[in-house]
Amino acid sequence: MSEITKTPTLQTARLILRPLALTDAPAIQRHFNNWNIIQHLASVVPWPYPEDGAETFIARELEKVAAGEEIYNWMLVLRGGDGEAIGNIRFRPGSDDANGNRGFWLAEHYWNRGLMSEAVSAVNDFAFRTLGIESFYACNAATNVASRRVKQKTGAELVGYIELAHASALRSLSFGGQVVVWLLADDAAGSGGISFGQVL
Repeated sequence: MSEITKTPTLQTARLILRPLALTDAPAIQRHFNNWNIIQHLASVVPWPYPEDGAETFIARELEKVAAGEEIYNWMLVLRGGDGEAIGNIRFRPGSDDANGNRGFWLAEHYWNRGLMSEAVSAVNDFAFRTLGIESFYACNAATNVASRRVKQKTGAELVGYIELAHASALRSLSFGGQVVVWLLADDAAGSGGISFGQVL
């Protein structure tokens, strides 16, 4: 049986990135159940978001890891805060899924503060320096300008576009299903001037 992946705790100037836990369900349910977030995500994410959506997500992710899948799941927590999770970064180094190797979301209240760029920089550093990965792919819906900015700020290189269903494309004729594909390589990984601390 494959060794069980252990998500390490990472620290940045303003955030603690800690492993996903069952106790994160209430925070995920509260923050993630938001069309402004879900509309840009893969079509497998249900909308309306079910009342047990967070619990189902956590149970599924922990089961996959227990079965030997290499999945790193970080919950973002503000330093000096109340400990509640405000976002998530999911990283699958060995995946060849069209959605890419990494995905993320952040509670809307915390947008436009540079927090996700800070967190993504720490995950990139972990991928390249600790895991020794040479490159990986990330994607976002073409309509998701904020996600594109995060990738640009953290060293991603535009590769191209593919057609892939996401929530907006399925629920509104005003959106297409175009997804932007980005490559992150070790020599291109940058922190955007952010000091992201250490792996614990």
